[in-house]
Amino acid sequence: MILRMPMSGLALCMALAWALPWRATAEIVRVATYNLENYLDVPEGTRRVKSSEARAKVVESILACKPDVIAMQEVGSTNALFELQSTLAGAGLKLPYWECVNGADTNIHVVILSRFELIARRPHTNESYLLGARRFRVSRGIAEVDVRVNRDNYFTLMATHLKSRNPSFKADESEMREQEALVVRQLVDARMAAAPGVGLVVAGDFNDRRDSAAVKSILGRGQNRLFDTHPPERCGSCPQNGAADAKGRTVAWTYYYSKEDTYMRIDYILVNSALKRRWVASESYVLSLPGWGVASDHRPVVCALELGE
Repeated sequence: MILRMPMSGLALCMALAWALPWRATAEIVRVATYNLENYLDVPEGTRRVKSSEARAKVVESILACKPDVIAMQEVGSTNALFELQSTLAGAGLKLPYWECVNGADTNIHVVILSRFELIARRPHTNESYLLGARRFRVSRGIAEVDVRVNRDNYFTLMATHLKSRNPSFKADESEMREQEALVVRQLVDARMAAAPGVGLVVAGDFNDRRDSAAVKSILGRGQNRLFDTHPPERCGSCPQNGAADAKGRTVAWTYYYSKEDTYMRIDYILVNSALKRRWVASESYVLSLPGWGVASDHRPVVCALELGE
């Protein structure tokens, strides 16, 4: 028996046949975060100039990640930023678009480098909070940009660097960090209210563990909650390695705290529900590079997202 398709159905199938190959075009976009530990070209306060050996190892680490967009913390002047950008370009990784913000601490900056155009910038450089009847400014700026991947896709990236774990004579450092995290959460909620359905990535050095009040505040609850990509350890192109926890997940630390001689995961890439279904877990990882400590006391984190037209 031959089934005859109505012309309307045939026309629909022909249209889909033309449309699907174009619509199926997908691109893996790699978003990374990396604290460069005082990437300075001139001394700033008590912070020393980054040695040439350490700068070269930073470049090697970033090249191994091959990011399309990278959020970086503890970058000094824009001269240091441009030097890094130029060195990466000379090695074949061109990230021409950039954003650089600072907060109360003007010695180090939160920076974003991108292969894709930054079509909107909403820097947050003067945020503040009340703690113990005193008002504090957020230590470092919060970068917020919209990244256009292709004609039909863009996402918002927020990059942050919360209060360090060093004690402060002004207030309890963990409480200060929690309040800064609440500021980030307010910005997340505001963005998702202004652009419902937008893909959102929040990345950076949160300076705290996953079960801390600070990290829980950024993750949030309910409709606007964020999801921790929690990638395993990898050496870039190598298969994943590292110890597994009780649930079989590979444990990957991102930071060595020399004062306590401890290894912790305090650098994160979080995504909202709009991007969770586009997250490529198999291509997301914490970079394990031989000699990583020459570059920084942190290791880079990479999150892969499948963003097609």
